[in-house]
Amino acid sequence: METTSSPISIQNQSTVPIAAIPILYYDEFYALIVAWMKEPHLHCVNYYAFWKVDVLKFICCLADDVANDIKVLSHEMPRKEKMHLASITREVYAFHIFEREMAENFGIEFINNPWVKPVRYAFNRTNQNNVINDYPFYKIDSEELHEVGVGPIHAGVIEPGHFRFLCNGETVLHLEIQLGWQHRGVEDLFIKKPALIQQTVLSESIAGDTAVGHSHAFINLMESMGNVTIGSRLAIERTIALELERIAMHVGDLGNMNIGLAYQLASSVFGTLRTPIINYTQTWCGNRFGKGLNRVGGTHYPFTDDLAEKLIELLDRFEKSFAPMSERLFSLPSALMRMEAIGKVTKTQMNLIGAVGMAARMAGIKRDVRTSHPSSAYKEYAIVSHTLENGDVWARAYLRKLEIENSIAYIRKLINELKHINGPSPKPRSAADYKLGINSFGISLVEGWRGEICHCAVTDGTGEIMHYKVKDPSVHNWMALALSLRDLEISDFPINNKSYNLSYCGHDL
Repeated sequence: METTSSPISIQNQSTVPIAAIPILYYDEFYALIVAWMKEPHLHCVNYYAFWKVDVLKFICCLADDVANDIKVLSHEMPRKEKMHLASITREVYAFHIFEREMAENFGIEFINNPWVKPVRYAFNRTNQNNVINDYPFYKIDSEELHEVGVGPIHAGVIEPGHFRFLCNGETVLHLEIQLGWQHRGVEDLFIKKPALIQQTVLSESIAGDTAVGHSHAFINLMESMGNVTIGSRLAIERTIALELERIAMHVGDLGNMNIGLAYQLASSVFGTLRTPIINYTQTWCGNRFGKGLNRVGGTHYPFTDDLAEKLIELLDRFEKSFAPMSERLFSLPSALMRMEAIGKVTKTQMNLIGAVGMAARMAGIKRDVRTSHPSSAYKEYAIVSHTLENGDVWARAYLRKLEIENSIAYIRKLINELKHINGPSPKPRSAADYKLGINSFGISLVEGWRGEICHCAVTDGTGEIMHYKVKDPSVHNWMALALSLRDLEISDFPINNKSYNLSYCGHDL
């Protein structure tokens, strides 16, 4: 039943009865979102739909970075042959990815949407005749312009993605990024695999380089929906793992960026520094990417005093190599000339596309879930969040340096806090003493190393998950890479691409 009730506001890692989310008339829903999204401190963390018998239910979640809450509202549409809605994207461009996905999955016509292109060619899309080989690329009719296609198959272990450059000579006028080449059905598997251990392992496999981040979001969500509380020690341990993942991936990216710069010394040093960090994670839990570490209600691999001592020693050694190499990199004229003012995007552009995480912060947008919607140890122990204004390759590189240094200092702080907490972390919950609430909606935000991860779930009358929604930060940020190439030479693509290092599999769920 549609109403004119006001949306509800909830905190991160919260669960509410699905009936508590007001169902608005679409005109009111539309007007409210358009008005709210004019405020720079509000952004959409998720907007999606799912079938409840013959009714398509839409849920929208807007994060308020000032009030530090999440505004949740919904609308519904009965099943019919032709479904259409006025497009929010026309007024708020950041909604393009959400409306395109719903158009592809449910056949909805979003009236006045600028261009409803397919997002990922999901296996359960409405129109099975809509195939990836017929992707509608943007084109310009001209005898002076040419197109350059790269991918979807790439050298090495990189995942599939196609890049179409529209060029005037060497200058890129437009880059279009076509994804949707791999179909794992991740969200559907959260429903088909009801066992908690299956779902937990699945969360670790959403994006291999973000196993800690995505599993962190999943277990936070399950603990909220299952009314499971954890102590400070376990919260600190999980947060240390999340910050270690941030250090490892950032320093690895600095190594890859220096390959693009042809600065072999920095590439070798930074690339080598990534290895001891992920090897430490393997010492901790048996897997270099942290798989097996995060479990609902507890852990099989407690962070012992011996592990703490080894980590402090590791970070000390890490800094002795990282500090002089990063100082050298960011003072070397030949390196700076390949980073400064290259691939520049503006704060306005990043606000328009709804950029999150590092892609937002390097262009002057203070958007960090760790400070605005904290969970785990971030609730009790505040962390610093850095923001730069340049919006170029230099900013994306230098922000990684700042965040690595920040994570090291924060980990040391957390290890020191552990000294004042007695007792070991608990063992994980078993399926027998763990049950999700019935007819509930839950949301979990985590600041992964790329940016904001969002997991949402809805349960049915028996407490089983009836819908699960995953959003990786790359979904927002691929457009930033495309904008970075405009009016640059095509040879600048590798360094720009490496400066973002976005996820293919995080997009192609």
